[in-house]
Amino acid sequence: MSKKLLTIFLMILCAITIVACGSTNTTSSSSSSVGTGNEVHMNGTSFTQASITIKKGQSVTLVDDDALTPHIIANGTWENNTAKPAKEAGAPEVSNVQIGGNSSQAIGPFNTSGTFHLYCTIHPGMQLTVIVQ
Repeated sequence: MSKKLLTIFLMILCAITIVACGSTNTTSSSSSSVGTGNEVHMNGTSFTQASITIKKGQSVTLVDDDALTPHIIANGTWENNTAKPAKEAGAPEVSNVQIGGNSSQAIGPFNTSGTFHLYCTIHPGMQLTVIVQ
């Protein structure tokens, strides 16, 4: 009798493990289909990379890894510590997109090939070049 109970217990445990793994994979797939995989991380006062190259029609997901530092993202650049807002033809309009600590925001889609610029309006020198092929 105890062997039967042990067998049933192990079968239930296996079933739970399979269901749990299946749920995790489904969630990952959903996240992948929603996201583009084109992530650019931000720390306290900078993007962790200066540029990203994506395909036409894709978006860029900006990820704020710093729990304490918010960012406000817009179209444009910094020149000599002076903000230069710019509306670039073909770029998605990005106007004061607020990204709080430990959160993310998709920007796009970028439907036109070209080179586009984003910057954080509150952190001098914090800018990102998006190259769309």
